[in-house]
Amino acid sequence: MSRKKIIAGNWKMNKTPSEAAAFIRELAPLVAGADADVVCCVPAIDLVPAVEAAKGSEIKIGAENMYFEEKGAYTGEIAPAMLVDAGVSYVILGHSERREYFAETDESVNRKVKKAFEHGLIPIVCCGETLTQREQGITMDWIRQQVKIAFLEVPAAQAAQAVIAYEPIWAIGTGKVATSEQAQEVCHGIRELIRELYGDATAEAIRIQYGGSVAPANAAELFAQPDIDGGLVGGASLKPDFAQIVHYQK
Repeated sequence: MSRKKIIAGNWKMNKTPSEAAAFIRELAPLVAGADADVVCCVPAIDLVPAVEAAKGSEIKIGAENMYFEEKGAYTGEIAPAMLVDAGVSYVILGHSERREYFAETDESVNRKVKKAFEHGLIPIVCCGETLTQREQGITMDWIRQQVKIAFLEVPAAQAAQAVIAYEPIWAIGTGKVATSEQAQEVCHGIRELIRELYGDATAEAIRIQYGGSVAPANAAELFAQPDIDGGLVGGASLKPDFAQIVHYQK
């Protein structure tokens, strides 16, 4: 089956609310007519103005994180219902920076994935290995563990709607890019794991992104790989050049 590409920007901790709205308005005409789903995942304080600025365009807005409880005494956290009410469609879960700096675990990511689906949000579930793990030859063991736990008790119908973002940690923000062959090898391995867990239909439906120093110069080669269904783009998503990645096939 043919999977529609999904190209998502992860803004991380960048752009004020007014800057976010202005950028979305600038980007909207540049990505019009794209053959891919286009998502901007923005800081929490930017979500409402970004959704407003994206109205009438082909840009969907995503959050960079959320909590796994409905509401309560969790100071500083954001509930899934808040994202839905704001008009958010996607949410990044388990990014390596969340794991490294904020002590997120595979188990907490799993709780968030299940809660996102409860509320109709599409999770972009991140996985990736360090340079040491790659050099030790345990890349696929590590990735399989991350993905298996993230999707624990997630039914096939929901899993098919998810997005998995493979981001080798050694390539995030470093300018180092996994070769298209390296990226394809891991994304293929992830798809085969989903096949083991859920069967052919889910494995063929789920979209798997590559992330890690994606840029206009390398997007076409990466996205041409049979198991790479788009990208999770960091720094390059903060500039109008992001549109060149979205229109990578032109």
